[in-house]
Amino acid sequence: MPRPLTVARAQGLFNLVGGLWPVVSLCTFERVYGAKAEGWLQKTSGALLASAGLSMLMAAPGPEGLRHARRTGIGTALTFLAVDLVYVPRRRIPATYLMDAAKEAAWLALWWAARAEPDGRTRHHEPRRRRLAG
Repeated sequence: MPRPLTVARAQGLFNLVGGLWPVVSLCTFERVYGAKAEGWLQKTSGALLASAGLSMLMAAPGPEGLRHARRTGIGTALTFLAVDLVYVPRRRIPATYLMDAAKEAAWLALWWAARAEPDGRTRHHEPRRRRLAG
């Protein structure tokens, strides 16, 4: 079972590096994902993704920080997954974006596996408390 902090840091680093890629080298990004008509838009999306990644990396390890990182991680993964699954079939973006869809689905699966209570206890391992009649 992955720890929420581990998932937050890993996805944060992934988003930071992945987001900076088109900002730093749009040419190499386009070699993998296809030419872009609006390079500025790809760079803007990348910078926003990098910002989300940095936010996840800097989230405090306590309950509130982990909730923030989880919301940011799930939100970015769902957003990019939806874009990939909607626009690849419409042929607005190349099929190589299905690689990204698989990565985003994996982040969602990791967050699902790492679901935890604010104090770090996983929900399904918590003992059930019985109510006493009285």
